[in-house]
Amino acid sequence: MRVIAGKAGRLLLKSVPGYTTRPTTDKYKETLFNILAPYIPGARFLDLFAGSGAIGIEALSRGAAACVFVEKDMRAVKVIRENLAHTKLDADARVMPGDVLAVLPGLDREGKCFDIIFMDPPYAAGRYEGTLSFLASSSLIDEDTIIVAEAADDLDLSFLAGIGLAEYRRKEYKTNMHVFIRRSTNGR
Repeated sequence: MRVIAGKAGRLLLKSVPGYTTRPTTDKYKETLFNILAPYIPGARFLDLFAGSGAIGIEALSRGAAACVFVEKDMRAVKVIRENLAHTKLDADARVMPGDVLAVLPGLDREGKCFDIIFMDPPYAAGRYEGTLSFLASSSLIDEDTIIVAEAADDLDLSFLAGIGLAEYRRKEYKTNMHVFIRRSTNGR
């Protein structure tokens, strides 16, 4: 696993020991960042269920102004911090240990909106609806925020309309996908 492009391009990243995380492959990460490229420079990026931090680190390397990493596995938190130090991107990063739904309310109280939010929860854990529902009702997103959910290719997102969000793009791979979501233009 490595940083693909930008200031830290080609630097190798540590991964979390064991099978608790599922790193996004370099090929899928490159495709994702080709799509996000116009929105990355200067962006405030939020990496939820961050694992090794590879996605947020890629965003920082490509010019995001800041990235907040949220991860509950303390082994992964240690790896994120090591990867940030190794890439020298730690000055623009904030690592917040804890469960996503426990950490997000504190971020919401800070009143700062994010430009891009990436979420990659364990596929079978059922964390999509709760996390997206919280985001939809928070000050963490506005009508321009891009939310990207990495998910199994059979994820049912029919609940989005009911919470004021809408899928506007999907990139499918062999067994998973990136779903691009924004606030619904229809409102609620």
